[in-house]
Amino acid sequence: METVDVIIIGSGQGGIPLATDFAKEGRKVVLFERDALGGSCINYGCTPSKAFLAAAHTAGRARQGEKLGIHTQVEVDFPVVMERVRSIRHDFNQGIRQRLENVGVKIVCAEAAFVGERTIQGEDVTVQAPLVIINTGTSSPIPDIPGLAGTPYLTNRNFFDLTALPPRLLVLGAGYIGLELGQGLARLGSQTHLIVRGDRVLDREEPEVSEVLANALQQDGVQIHFGVEVNQVAHQDGVFELTLTNGEQLQGEALLIAIGRKPNTGALNAATSGIELDTQGFIKIDDQFQTSCSGIYAIGDAAKQPAFTHVSWEDYRRLKAILCGENRTRSDRVLGYAVYTEPQVGRVGITLEQALKQGINARAVTLPMSQIARAIEWGHELGFYRIVIDSDTDKILGATLVGYETAELVHVFLDLMEADATWQLLERSVHIHPTYGEALPSLARLLLGDDMPGCPNR
Repeated sequence: METVDVIIIGSGQGGIPLATDFAKEGRKVVLFERDALGGSCINYGCTPSKAFLAAAHTAGRARQGEKLGIHTQVEVDFPVVMERVRSIRHDFNQGIRQRLENVGVKIVCAEAAFVGERTIQGEDVTVQAPLVIINTGTSSPIPDIPGLAGTPYLTNRNFFDLTALPPRLLVLGAGYIGLELGQGLARLGSQTHLIVRGDRVLDREEPEVSEVLANALQQDGVQIHFGVEVNQVAHQDGVFELTLTNGEQLQGEALLIAIGRKPNTGALNAATSGIELDTQGFIKIDDQFQTSCSGIYAIGDAAKQPAFTHVSWEDYRRLKAILCGENRTRSDRVLGYAVYTEPQVGRVGITLEQALKQGINARAVTLPMSQIARAIEWGHELGFYRIVIDSDTDKILGATLVGYETAELVHVFLDLMEADATWQLLERSVHIHPTYGEALPSLARLLLGDDMPGCPNR
């Protein structure tokens, strides 16, 4: 057994910079990775999915040009689309190993498991360290549906290996992964069915968000089946057949499983090192990422942090600061996120319902996209902007933006909240006309009681 300074399990967007930084400081670092270096973001998350959606949304926008008087015939070369996706993924992935090895990180390509306190084994390598950081991420859970096991179903893990466009796609799940990839294939030409257990898509968001997205999906030809589950799966001659709880049967050449995420902690043997997991298998941590075992920390979504790359990156920055003696916590930040459907969803902070449940004297105002000049001019009326404020302090508590490129616009609110600014700062700002961003001060002016805060020429 070898003793080193730092052990890192997982090479996601938090694990890699930690390993690199510690090695640059002269520490002896061992990194365990059971899969491709770079974690889910580069290999089967952000990078390939957004490259894929670039093509899908280009096709979708071209078709939607009809309402502007532009008539097009869209031809999708699906093999070229997917080869480009894989090429970008390959380019992003290249250099990670070299980067780690150049600073002296020892890479062990194996499943890591605890065999003692702060002692890790992977294949024929056993190491011990006073500092261990777990960054193992999450993966797609597979439901126990009769007939599903052994079939060639898709998850986000193998979706980007597709080389031919499936004529029909069945999507089980209506979270952000199911919606993004489902809408994406629909826009590229697949006849898509979305199977939803509840009564709305993206049900962790506000009901109005779900309504807008369901409308958008249906405009793209997606058929949504609400309030049903799958009783049986059959696969024969390249075709899936799903039997739903309402007796309906659906057929498709591809089946995408996207029913949530589960922590990649099952193989860690965490209890051997005194690491507590919750009932779902997520690693329990305190506000400074410390697990129940001294010297072992966990970051990212394996520790039930929000499952976004920028969160994992910020976990790295905060943990590094904590280990250097700074008084930082995982809560001392404003977090936002986006869903890359079209229209997009940009979110930051808390909703009105969440604020009221916390006992905050909060209020919210909403501006429909149909009242925004740029949205009308460009044919993007679907969606809305919403801001939530604390009536006692005038501080901005959160924002929900649903519309064209709102993943970019939401940063205005994120920065204002990080600066601890009030909504009045946004209200008195002068934004350029006609832009989508022009409507953000207009939204804030609704808090003044203005009946028509929209663009100057309306």
